[in-house]
Amino acid sequence: MKHEITLDGPEAITIVPYERKAHYHETDQMGIIHHSNYVKWMEEARIDLMDQMGMSYKQMEQMEIISPVLSISLNYRSSVHFDDTVIIETKITHYNGVKMELEYTMYDQETEEIRCTATSSHCFLNRSGKPISLKRSYPEIDTKFFEFKDE
Repeated sequence: MKHEITLDGPEAITIVPYERKAHYHETDQMGIIHHSNYVKWMEEARIDLMDQMGMSYKQMEQMEIISPVLSISLNYRSSVHFDDTVIIETKITHYNGVKMELEYTMYDQETEEIRCTATSSHCFLNRSGKPISLKRSYPEIDTKFFEFKDE
């Protein structure tokens, strides 16, 4: 199964899914990865996607833009165990300049079995906590997010 996504345009860009090795300290008493860790992995994958897009979260924070989570949903399909490697495909499914929604599919690297599917919804705020429109205030960022939105 091919997990990379190539986006055509003036400069073709290949987005590589995020790889995450499950650590021992992330397991629970049953020897599987505790469910709370998946949310952390989603954040890691989202930040990795933004880095690959050429607009890091750190750059956004330096511009005094924050993007808090509005909602999150996870559907666990099968367990991840210590030392498993999970591939996380991350896609922007909705973006309108004010809000953004992402979809995550977590696969086992070896078997390609889906471990978890998830979504997260985010908005954009200035450091004072007031909603902002990237389309109006930061058109260069707006263009990047719009270009990477999954059709």
